[in-house]
Amino acid sequence: MEESEDVPKDFIKLKSEKLSVDEVSELVVSPSCGAVSLFIGTTRNNFKGRKVIHLEYEAYSSMAETEIKKICRDVRQKWPSVKHIAVHHRLGVVPITEASVIIAVSSPHRVESLEAVTYCINTLKASVPIWKKEIYEDEYSWKENKECFWANSEK
Repeated sequence: MEESEDVPKDFIKLKSEKLSVDEVSELVVSPSCGAVSLFIGTTRNNFKGRKVIHLEYEAYSSMAETEIKKICRDVRQKWPSVKHIAVHHRLGVVPITEASVIIAVSSPHRVESLEAVTYCINTLKASVPIWKKEIYEDEYSWKENKECFWANSEK
């Protein structure tokens, strides 16, 4: 890849199929970058002592994509050296141990990519309209992210 072809890009995807760490990380690789940082959020089998069977995610997709684009713009303002950003979020049923969200960021040095990945996941959880339902053995529960601004505004 020639450097002139390596313009900064954002790769945003909401999908119901299994997410691929390899696919997401390969999207952000750049010859001008020495760092690719990843965050992988997976479904765990428990929550506060209760057995979780799986998670289910729903989203207002067009609004979620718009909000994720805003996060990418914010990242580029805060860390101008960031090259590529990928945010893939799974919708529908997500079994135990599988990824719900994968975020990858490339930059020339590790500090910027690590900080940007942290900012991305924290801001996504606080502002993107994606809802999670935890399915237990005998019931289910819709979960709000403690970071979510609209959930905390009425309390």
